[in-house]
Amino acid sequence: MTAKRILTAEAVLLGGAVLALLISELPGVRRELRIFRMVGFRGAARGAR
Repeated sequence: MTAKRILTAEAVLLGGAVLALLISELPGVRRELRIFRMVGFRGAARGAR
């Protein structure tokens, strides 16, 4: 039973770390999406062929 508890605790800690990383990266991701929209990323990818 203790091994299962330890695994659960590790999973919770890992999930919390991943969530904290995602939350800290959100402003940069939003900024990059806005830049891609302004540049017209889909059109640029089509023209590069």
